Amino acid sequence: MSLRSRLNLVIVQALIISLMLALAGRLFYLQVADGLTYQDAALSIQSRDVVNPAIRGAIVDSSGIPLVMDRPGLVISADRSTLDKLSDKGSAVLARVAKLVGKTPGNVYVITRLCGELPASQSAGCWKGTRFQPIPITRTATTEQALKVLENSELFPGISAQSVPVRSYPGLAGENGAHVLGYVGSVNEDDLADSSKNYYREETIGKDGLELQYDNFLRGKAGIKTVIVDRKESVTKQVVSTQPVPGFNLVTNLDARLQAATENALQTSVLRARSLGGRADGGAAVVMEVNSGKVLALASYPTYDPNIWQVGLTQKQANNLFGESAGVPALNRPLQGMYAPASAFKSVSVVAAMNAGYDMNALYKCPAKLMIGDREFANFETKSQGTINMKRAIAVSCDTIWYQIAYDEWVRDGGLSPKSGLNDYFFTAARGFGLGKTTGIDLPSEASGRLPDRAWKERVYKENKDFYCNFKTRAKKSDLTPFLIEIARENCLDGNILRAGDAVNFSIGQGDTLMTPIQMAQMYAAIANGGTMYKPQVARAIVKPNGQVVKEFKSEVTATNVLSKKSSKFLREALRAVVTEGTAAGAYSGFPVEIAGKTGTAEDKGLNKDGTEKGDTAWFASFAPAVNPKYVVVMVISQGGFGGSISSVGVRDIYAALFGVSGGKVDPEKKIFPNGVPINLPIVDPKNAKLVKP
Repeated sequence: MSLRSRLNLVIVQALIISLMLALAGRLFYLQVADGLTYQDAALSIQSRDVVNPAIRGAIVDSSGIPLVMDRPGLVISADRSTLDKLSDKGSAVLARVAKLVGKTPGNVYVITRLCGELPASQSAGCWKGTRFQPIPITRTATTEQALKVLENSELFPGISAQSVPVRSYPGLAGENGAHVLGYVGSVNEDDLADSSKNYYREETIGKDGLELQYDNFLRGKAGIKTVIVDRKESVTKQVVSTQPVPGFNLVTNLDARLQAATENALQTSVLRARSLGGRADGGAAVVMEVNSGKVLALASYPTYDPNIWQVGLTQKQANNLFGESAGVPALNRPLQGMYAPASAFKSVSVVAAMNAGYDMNALYKCPAKLMIGDREFANFETKSQGTINMKRAIAVSCDTIWYQIAYDEWVRDGGLSPKSGLNDYFFTAARGFGLGKTTGIDLPSEASGRLPDRAWKERVYKENKDFYCNFKTRAKKSDLTPFLIEIARENCLDGNILRAGDAVNFSIGQGDTLMTPIQMAQMYAAIANGGTMYKPQVARAIVKPNGQVVKEFKSEVTATNVLSKKSSKFLREALRAVVTEGTAAGAYSGFPVEIAGKTGTAEDKGLNKDGTEKGDTAWFASFAPAVNPKYVVVMVISQGGFGGSISSVGVRDIYAALFGVSGGKVDPEKKIFPNGVPINLPIVDPKNAKLVKP
């Protein structure tokens, strides 16, 4: 053998030896050094978690009445590990169960399939868990259906019936509460993708309202049983088992009786508006404590039965919940409905005018019309009120006084060429009351309203200039009205400039200004209490099942001195005059409780889907008693008509429930809060709750 051949052989041998050493090192690492990690990974491939959900905590009102609770329910379930061993994979059994519970075989087949077993297009309603735990076929089984399954095990192999907790919204005082309480549902893929949450596929979690906001407390901790399966998916042994831990209870500031009365007053107001020819497509009502921000009632109309989520939504129900033809019942109007505040906004304008140095005791002209530039701005119903003081102007809701004041201040700030260091008294006052920001209420998906100040004008102009300048070709056909076409033309030319018309419209809560009902309630509470803004708060405390307090929610101040004592005093007197001699006098004639408030009738230049012009929005924002205010009540009816004849009456009905008004007199025994809003926490015992009549 030549030297070259020997050298090549040595190189090959060295290469082989090095590869063998590398392989041996890798095997040592995998089997010894990191063996436990891979052993756990191998075990996880063979293991399956069976989830036993925890009992969810109750939600109660301020006196302990359950608003939401888990009630005993009967569930009929399928055991796939048993059914799959049958010759037909359980098809015949599932067909019998479907007939028993009133469902189609196809529907039962889908809901008992694992989501990975079905094509994506056919997987709606599939089971997100494993085949090793009972798969619910119905959660609302009757006793007769359950007994039939239990007594005929030979006909229903792999089918079980047992008592399980089912989320219930009992309405013991006649309340609905769908929008404030929310609902629960199964964990979905988006939930599982949230790494900050430790969800299991089979869990039920909060999806909206308080159920979502305080889900971490209400949900508890699910029990887990981990089993080992072989390659045929047969259970070989149990590895780990933990017991579920019940969730905590949530005490709220709501009162079930007041909630029911508020919902009834709101619905009655909507129906009254319709009977008078209005479209009245929805509305909202809010009741708050003036000096704490506690939300005592929150109503939205139209509403829906929150229990429908437990049965399972049909396609028709889903369409109704989110469809405009049904009025979008899923929309939480107190928080998400944004409306032009109209004359209810004039309380802000009073603060702005006083800050600018205007004398509220002076006399001002209230003509029927006022020319601003080349455009005529009319008073409500084009009526002249003569020369009056500002208190009278608020009472009768004069517009032209505010047109003149707002125009004069716009001119002083530089008009179309604003000067540096401008005052912007109107925008500054509105900003102080929180307009354009969320209130921070402890409920999800709150809207911020709209403060159309100079910064907003500039931002919107940049975002929409192209649309404004090509409005006729880009807008919907239904929006091609002469009014909207002219608005688009003006915005195309100088939409970033605050014009005189913008300023005068803002002063009476029209134009681009939008507020939510909860913002209006927060603002009027500040007026009533002398200038302190409180964060609206629904939750009162988190309490363990044994009664131990986990967390108590205190009142939270978000701003102070948003108006002077002088402004507060004047507004209290002026808003009282609205009720005694002004636009709300008819609604409160003979009412035994002194109410102070402001009506609002907002014009909307848009069109409904059917091409008809939108009706006026009816507002009434108020507090009572007028001298020592305790409560704020706000109601708005979209396309409801006049605030003085629609929302004012609805708010009166709420106050009647609050103060126990009957037959034109206050009955102390009928007061909802005879000793004031409860301070002490109630005993939470949903199982022994008594029915409370509204």
